[in-house]
Amino acid sequence: MKIPPWLVGEFTGTFLLVFFGCGSVAAAVLTGAQIGIFQVAIVWGIAIALAIHLTASLSGAHLNPAVTLAMAAFANFERRRVPGYLLAQLLGAFAAAAVLHVLFGSALQTFETTHGIVRGAPGSEASAMIYGEYFPNPGGKALDQVTRESLPLWRAFLVECIGTAVLLLAICGLTDERNRSRSPVLTATGIGLTVTILISLLAPLTQAGFNPARDLAPRLFSSLAGWKSLPFTFNGQGWWLVYVVGPILGGMIGAAAHRHLLAPAYRMPDHAPEAA
Repeated sequence: MKIPPWLVGEFTGTFLLVFFGCGSVAAAVLTGAQIGIFQVAIVWGIAIALAIHLTASLSGAHLNPAVTLAMAAFANFERRRVPGYLLAQLLGAFAAAAVLHVLFGSALQTFETTHGIVRGAPGSEASAMIYGEYFPNPGGKALDQVTRESLPLWRAFLVECIGTAVLLLAICGLTDERNRSRSPVLTATGIGLTVTILISLLAPLTQAGFNPARDLAPRLFSSLAGWKSLPFTFNGQGWWLVYVVGPILGGMIGAAAHRHLLAPAYRMPDHAPEAA
């Protein structure tokens, strides 16, 4: 049985972005290899640009359920393919989390032993954050109650929703053939840099997911790898409201903003202002 190219593209692309992206988080938290949010953010941006370059011709390089659902709603993407795309993205992200667990296993054990972390117990969000995401960003440390209350669920939801809306607005604008200022050669780079900027700005709050597959599949893996129920209880309902519903809603808002604000202007024959 021949595997469809789009399945190969979505699985491989999502694997790569999670492998490099979550790998940069693991390296930062467990080994101190990255100093500061920007170093992690730029790795994510480069990873996404690379994944797009490798897989765009196979599947369109959605690599994100929020993108797939927004494209199905606003860009005539075939809706019958949506379940397959979502499954491929989740499998790619899960596989990447499993590979990272093997590679960083010793560093993870050393980190937990050094900091007195019992995997699955309160405080183990400090190590679990290399897979799924938590708010506020643990930064490799256990979060006390005062710190946890500093970012309420509704605000974390807005962070992920607005961040994903901006990302989809950028994706739609950078890929719109009617946008005369776009450069096809720089499309992947532009999307990667958008993600870099968003992570640099918003990761201190929610770890900046903007991608339900990137969060949900590694979160599930971490639950199976010893963190038990913590990934699904630490933020209460926030694990799905903030990191699944938020990005999906944000993606719809961003794609709708492109359709109703930017796209009509792109269609105008002379939308560029005259030189003074």
